[in-house]
Amino acid sequence: MTTPIEPEEHKALRAAVSAFGKRYGRDYMTTTVAEGRHPTELWQEAAKLGYLGVNLPEEHGGGGGGITELSIVLEELGAAGSPLLMLIVSPAICGTVIARFGTETQKQEWLPALADGSRIMAFGITEPDAGSNSHRITTTARKDGTDWLLTGRKVFVSGVDFADATLIVGRTEDARTERLKPCLFIVPRDTPGFERRPIDMELNAAEKQFELTLDDVRLPADALVGDEDAGLLQLFAGLNPERIMTAAFAIGMGRYALAQAVTYARERTVWKTPIGAHQAIAHPLAQAHIELELARLMMQKAAHLYDAGDDIGAGEAANMAKYAAGEACVRAVDQAVHTLGGNGLTREFGLASLITAARVSRIAPVSREMILNYVSHQTLGLPKSY
Repeated sequence: MTTPIEPEEHKALRAAVSAFGKRYGRDYMTTTVAEGRHPTELWQEAAKLGYLGVNLPEEHGGGGGGITELSIVLEELGAAGSPLLMLIVSPAICGTVIARFGTETQKQEWLPALADGSRIMAFGITEPDAGSNSHRITTTARKDGTDWLLTGRKVFVSGVDFADATLIVGRTEDARTERLKPCLFIVPRDTPGFERRPIDMELNAAEKQFELTLDDVRLPADALVGDEDAGLLQLFAGLNPERIMTAAFAIGMGRYALAQAVTYARERTVWKTPIGAHQAIAHPLAQAHIELELARLMMQKAAHLYDAGDDIGAGEAANMAKYAAGEACVRAVDQAVHTLGGNGLTREFGLASLITAARVSRIAPVSREMILNYVSHQTLGLPKSY
C-alpha cells in the first residue's frame, strides 16, 4: 500500500520493509510471545538492513533520514504482522533526543550502537501519580559534588529488562528561580539503586512493562543529556516522534487486521455468495480502510513538519495523527474480528490478541481525551479546565 504523494525512495523503502516483514509475519511474533522471548532475530536483521537507524545522522552510523522514514519502517512491519515496539522507544525517542541535544561523547557512545542494534535504550517518564501531567513528575535529581543523585519512581516502562540503559525524565532545581525543571538522564541498567519490577499485564506482547524504583541512584555529570536549562524543549523533542511512531504502530496494526478480514470476506461463502459481496460486511471494511488512510496522511504531515524542524506545527499534527490512528486502529481490529465471527477469536487467525493491543493506541503515550484537551485550547483557543 503506497501513497501517491510519497517520493520514489519512500515507496522503495516501504516495499522493501514490507517484503522483509512478511518473511517473519504474525506467526513469528505470536510464537515469540508464547515462548517468553524477545524478537531478537527480527531486531538484529532489521539492524543489518539499516532499518533501525534510518532516522539517525549518517555521521553517527545512521541512515540520515528522519521520523518520516522510521515511521514507514514501523508501519510496514506492523502491516506484515510483526511490529517492533522498541522502534518507538530506542531510535525514535532516545535516539532523536541524543542526536539533537546530546554531547558529542554521548552521540559517539550511543547513536552508532542504537543504529546497528547492538544497544537498546528504554524511556521512563510516566509515574504512579503523574501520568498525562508531566508537571507533577516527582523524580528529582540533586547535585552531589560533580555527580547527580536521582530518586523517584516510574511505571509502564517498556523493555527495561533487555535495554542497556533507560532515558529517565527527572527534575532538577533551577538555581535562579528555585523551581523544578525537567531534565533527562541516561541510567545504565545495572546502576546501583536502580531496580525494576515487572507489571502483570493482560496485554500479550514481547516487550514487558516495568515499574522502576530509583533510590539515590548516583550518576556521573555526563549522564545528563544536553543542556540542564533546555527543559521542556528537550523533552518534547522526544515526545513528538513518540506520537508519530505510535500512529505508525496503530496504522500498521489496523492494516494487518483489515487485510485478514478482506481475505476472509472474499473466500468465505454462505448461500453460494462470498460474504464480502454483502454491504453489511463490505461497507464497514471500506470505512476502516478510509479511516486508516486518512490517519496515515496526518501522520505523514506530522513527520514532515517534525523533520523540517517545525516543532510547534509538528506538536499539533503529531497529536492529531496519534488520535486519528488510534481510533482507526480500534475500529479496524473490531470490524476484522466481527467479520470472521467465531474464527476471529481463534488463535489460528491471530486477531483476538489485537483487541487489547489496539486499545493501547488509544491510551498511550497520551490518552485521546488529553489530545482533545490539547486541540481544544491550543488549536481552537478555548479555555482550559485544568
